[in-house]
Amino acid sequence: MRSAALITLLVALAGVSLVVGGGAGAADSAEASRTQLGILGDAQRFAQLTGQRSFIRHSFIGWHQPQSIPKLLDHLRPVPMLAIKTSGVVSPLDIARGRGDAFLLELNRAVAEFGALVYVRPMPEMNGHWNEYSAFNRDGSSRGARYSTAAFRKAFARIALLARGGPARKLNAKLRRLGQPGVADDLPVAQARIVWNPQGYGSPDIPANSAQAYFPGNEYVDVVANDLYDQGFNAAWDANEKLYAAHPGKPFAMAEWGLWGIDDPVFVERMAAFVKSHARIEFLAYFNSKPGSIWDLSSKPRSRAAYRRVITPLGR
Repeated sequence: MRSAALITLLVALAGVSLVVGGGAGAADSAEASRTQLGILGDAQRFAQLTGQRSFIRHSFIGWHQPQSIPKLLDHLRPVPMLAIKTSGVVSPLDIARGRGDAFLLELNRAVAEFGALVYVRPMPEMNGHWNEYSAFNRDGSSRGARYSTAAFRKAFARIALLARGGPARKLNAKLRRLGQPGVADDLPVAQARIVWNPQGYGSPDIPANSAQAYFPGNEYVDVVANDLYDQGFNAAWDANEKLYAAHPGKPFAMAEWGLWGIDDPVFVERMAAFVKSHARIEFLAYFNSKPGSIWDLSSKPRSRAAYRRVITPLGR
């Protein structure tokens, strides 16, 4: 986990009470502190729909778009969250071997120059076969060594180290322990808060494709997150609870959650109950506010009313 200084900064900026170590038992028996709320898409429109003040602004960026990072960070104020996709440009093994460093160095520079907290969400939903960096195809067959879970773990660690920055001497000592090439120069220290975000269950749902198979280690993860959608009036709450319990010393987040083409206020109410009963929740980011999308709350009047009543008051 990051330094105490960064945790102090996060608390000061966001008003979030973080659990930075220890077990979950006593903490989870009390009602959670206020949680930061976020959105992918038009925050002003979402505020009109729900009354939510979106502290976190979420967007995706491809590995082929390093030049877009500074402008995107400025657009996503006050606190950006960047979900990073490889876009077929590099494989996890390529990243681990330093072949994607041009993007990572630009990410580090942009976040450092931004001068404030940025959530960095590398290769989310990695245990979903629809993502180009997943280790497995839909039928359970392997995509080979370049996309293995071992390669992913090493790639994620490199992303975390370079995004955060620091003296080359310290970075290279850590990279050597990972069996990876070093960096040539010192990197600026950046307030990058690293989000490790599998799905609670794998697709394909096989042991080798479990969330834990992709976990890179505590040193490289600041926040554990899940994506949870209500599809056909059903959501994988059991897998969500399992993922939360697997990392008792880490803050937890819902980096994506939403209603998949249905109006289901019960799901919204259950999400609020989950936050209130789990003390380590750092943020919730609804997906998304695009007009006319299948997740758009404007077409879901009962869920929209429930959101305004039980989710919006969770934030500040």
